[in-house]
Amino acid sequence: MFRNRTVSLVVPAYNEEATIGQVVDEFLGEPHIDEIVVVDNNCKDATAAIAAARGARVVAETKKGYGAALMGGMAAAKGDILVLTEADGSFRARDVEKLLVYLDDAGMVMGTRTTRQMVQQGANMRSFLRWGNVAMAKFLQLCWLRPSEPRFTDVGCTFRALSRETFQKIRHRLREPGPAFSPEMMCAALQERCRVIEVPVTYAPRMGGESKHSDTFSRQARTAMKMFRTICRKRFLEASTPISKAASTGPSTSI
Repeated sequence: MFRNRTVSLVVPAYNEEATIGQVVDEFLGEPHIDEIVVVDNNCKDATAAIAAARGARVVAETKKGYGAALMGGMAAAKGDILVLTEADGSFRARDVEKLLVYLDDAGMVMGTRTTRQMVQQGANMRSFLRWGNVAMAKFLQLCWLRPSEPRFTDVGCTFRALSRETFQKIRHRLREPGPAFSPEMMCAALQERCRVIEVPVTYAPRMGGESKHSDTFSRQARTAMKMFRTICRKRFLEASTPISKAASTGPSTSI
């Protein structure tokens, strides 16, 4: 619990038996987390059994994809605050409190993996991937320069926290089943005039397995194109909540 609000951790998982036990163990030791929801996204290994044995609540999501798994997990979570992370062990539980503290001033707090001093040796954040994320984040930032003036350096970081109120506001705008779901969440929050803040988080090497979206150049390029199309769709083809309406229902997005 954090300042009288319950906290749920949501972990999307597809065949992560090599790492899920360690991830659940680490985050269960974080004193603010009240429950861990592991989303079994059609796993063909022992991921679900291991997660349940370690103390997580396992929910099934049959619709394939990272975005679909996160949506299923957030809908099933019981907490007033939702924290999202990866099943591969690349994020540290000690950073949860950092996200929660900044949530006092925002509807959603994004982690960024592009602060070089916080990227550990061996992490999957080589120069091309890091600067690609920065470039895409700056494009997203430029798209919402008015009226929101956000500051972003990463569009692919799963590690983030949002209030349940924010989730309820943006969930009808979320439809991407794959990795483009990450920037789609950011765009949806800006469309709904929610304040979004970004903070640096530690990014560590995977404990095992390989990335499904960024382990090769071709996968990185395909993911980047999907993200670009999603940002353009959200900004130029979908209407945002009018400022006057947002002012009557929640805080401004100005930072």
